[in-house]
Amino acid sequence: MKVCVIDVGTSSIRSAVTDGSGVRCFRQQRTPPDMPEPGLVEFDATEMAEVILRTATEVVDEVGGVDAVAVTNQRGSAIVWDRRTGEPVGPALGWQDLRTVGECLAWQADGLPMVPNESATKLVYLLDQHDPDRTRDLCFGTVDTWAVWCLSQGAAHVVDLSNAAMSGMLADDAGGWSPEILDRLGVPPGCLPEIVDSTGVVGAATALPGAPPIAGIIGDQQSSLIGQRCVLEGQAKLTFGTGAFLDVCMGGDRPIAEKRSDRGTFPIVAWQESGAVVWGVEAMMIAAGSNMSWLIDDVGLLSDASQSEEMAASVPDAGGVVYVPALYGLGTPHWDFGARGALFGLTGGTTAAHIVRAVFEGVAQRAADLVEAAEADSGHRLERLRVDGGMSQNPVFTQILADTLGRTVELCPVPEGTALGAAVLAGRALGEWSSWQEVADTWSPRAVVEPAEGVDRDRWHDAVGRAARWYPELSDIGL
Repeated sequence: MKVCVIDVGTSSIRSAVTDGSGVRCFRQQRTPPDMPEPGLVEFDATEMAEVILRTATEVVDEVGGVDAVAVTNQRGSAIVWDRRTGEPVGPALGWQDLRTVGECLAWQADGLPMVPNESATKLVYLLDQHDPDRTRDLCFGTVDTWAVWCLSQGAAHVVDLSNAAMSGMLADDAGGWSPEILDRLGVPPGCLPEIVDSTGVVGAATALPGAPPIAGIIGDQQSSLIGQRCVLEGQAKLTFGTGAFLDVCMGGDRPIAEKRSDRGTFPIVAWQESGAVVWGVEAMMIAAGSNMSWLIDDVGLLSDASQSEEMAASVPDAGGVVYVPALYGLGTPHWDFGARGALFGLTGGTTAAHIVRAVFEGVAQRAADLVEAAEADSGHRLERLRVDGGMSQNPVFTQILADTLGRTVELCPVPEGTALGAAVLAGRALGEWSSWQEVADTWSPRAVVEPAEGVDRDRWHDAVGRAARWYPELSDIGL
């Protein structure tokens, strides 16, 4: 089986050909979003389409054709375009965009619990800007919707349930768009895409050589969950990208009634197949890999990420230094947007190596926070965690992670599991795997890391308390 997987991330677009276990060929182009002002995150959807089609065409040509195409993507972004011309009405808004914070607070006060990382809030903003009287024939889509529209040359206007569930417009039972929410937001139902299964043929990618079927669509974290074969209840993965996401596979019942639990985790649609929903629990760290970028680009302690391994390994511990990785606030379980990054315990003998190691330890401590919250809300003890993402390639960090979690860490066979998961969904549509148990049985980690020693969590909790509410006005927003 050869599947062309198009992975549209926040800062780059990747196209790869894979059989769901390994990658045969790969293209990547950086596409960082525009940030015209603090809190505003935009991107050019036309440029995104061009990069998607170019990189996908290159990998399909390289292998002489593929059996199917699958799409996985950043979640929560919003694109609006003219149905007849296919032209975007303006800049697309990224999932990190905060321009709708004021509107969200007003909606919350009126009993509608909207948050700015949901694509619905961005859709309303774009409609108000470009179709205030709601008379134009416009299409709305998340990134998967736009990618499939472009691949099918306008023949398919769809969204898979995992992405639709991140929009803020889905009914509580995930059975379809909520008429009540659409009415209160002023969203015309006609602009919305059709909700489809995550696995199944939705059309042909006529823009690519051979017009292969589009057979898998999934949000990026759900794709990583499937790619690391966490497809049975109670299995979990942890992805370290710009932020970090812990996801636990659950069953057919929604695990958390609210949008966010008291412990700061979320219910997510892991995937949908033949109309049946598989749910998950997700916990989020706002800053993970971005702390390494901070050390390189802003502080100048490192020349590149590869240097961090040798430097952190040069000292046996952080020398009493504790780092709280809250450069942009704290996610699960605190959800404190006013918290800020902090270094404690500096002395005259503190070196750059101690600080780098403290950053690793701080990210690992935040991962332990996520695990504790997810275990409480899922009801499962996570004895083993499967790990992917950029920081998973650093053996010093993965050992610190295993020690901090007190759990076995299994490393994904490829750096990013997202491409593998989308390919598995396409393979299911083509009859490649007869059951999800068969998918689970194909897991083969590239390495297993066992915990060697425990860590001090009490000092960590004290440090987090000191870093919390640094900007109380932001902490009180409560999104």
